Amino acid sequence: MDFERSDTQRALLDALDTLLGRYAGTGRSREPAARGAYDHALESELRTAGFLDLFGDDGAGPLEATLAVERISAALGAVTPVPHLLVLPALGLPAHTGPVALAAPPAGEEPGPVRYGAEAGLILLAGADRCVAAPLDPGQAEPVPSAYGFPLARVAPVASGQGAELPPGTAATVRGWWRVGASAEALGMMRQAFDLTVRYAKDRTVFGRALGSFQALQHRLAELSVLLEGARWLVYEAAFLGAPAEASAVAAAHTTAALRRLTRETHQIVGAVGLTREHDLHLWTLRLQALRAELGGMRAHRRAASAARWGAAAA
Repeated sequence: MDFERSDTQRALLDALDTLLGRYAGTGRSREPAARGAYDHALESELRTAGFLDLFGDDGAGPLEATLAVERISAALGAVTPVPHLLVLPALGLPAHTGPVALAAPPAGEEPGPVRYGAEAGLILLAGADRCVAAPLDPGQAEPVPSAYGFPLARVAPVASGQGAELPPGTAATVRGWWRVGASAEALGMMRQAFDLTVRYAKDRTVFGRALGSFQALQHRLAELSVLLEGARWLVYEAAFLGAPAEASAVAAAHTTAALRRLTRETHQIVGAVGLTREHDLHLWTLRLQALRAELGGMRAHRRAASAARWGAAAA
């Protein structure tokens, strides 16, 4: 088994990093005009460069699309990469310009707050077995105050007769790729938060020594590194296998548990400065908290993994 990236993957990621260096990053996310707003310019650049077509590209595929989701989120790109790069192409739906919302409300209930709901023109609603692709009227959305980095809104209920009901099994496809995509997003953000904390531990001096020279902190950082590596390979495996229920749920459960630990540890190691808006750490860790709740959170991921594994064994 080859754990190294291929030449194609390295070239794709290098080109993507160059684009993101121009149209994303901490500086852009801090601009007053960009806060809480969907970055249509970034989406346009990604689409023009072909990055939103990686899923079905002959020279790439779902794994490369997942790698792109990870990089876009690490760079704080204010777009919806999971629907564009993974969910829509997995469903065989045409490309959509602008934000796309994802929701999996309980039967008979309306969707809860969704990311970019106040700007999205399309929502994918995953039911028990089928998925519905329905248009949204952004003017009818109800913004929800959020400190979690992403703008959230309750979307208007889909009117009777609106939307296209997709074939049986499409709800499982949405959930599988949504779990893979959200985990890839979390992975990119966690890596950035971790690297920032490591740099701080090397530079910060306490009692005449670098903070990172204390063995207790080294142990904590080493444990975080192990959690991150586990999340990385679980996410990549799930993407490579086509987001089956068990693999995607296991990846999401592990990643959600890891992000909870990472958020606590990085803020403790960085100290009070990490709680200030002047420091960059919160730009990633606050967004991570929004991802914790998607698709029911860690308990729902674990239940889905158990159902997929033991359901298959019982059959």
